[in-house]
Amino acid sequence: MSVRSSETAIDEIVASCNGDLRGALKALLLVNEHLEAEIAQLYAAAAQYGLPDRRSTAFH
Repeated sequence: MSVRSSETAIDEIVASCNGDLRGALKALLLVNEHLEAEIAQLYAAAAQYGLPDRRSTAFH
């Protein structure tokens, strides 16, 4: 993602929360939680097929 598109995305997220930075952060954290839960489900499904668990390569 380019710096310009990142800035635009940030502006849009904050605007969607009526300029409330705390609300924007809360929304992003909730989205992140949801995505992490989806990833966990995908790893569990992959494990049923004998695919390796690559969670140790996560960036966070």
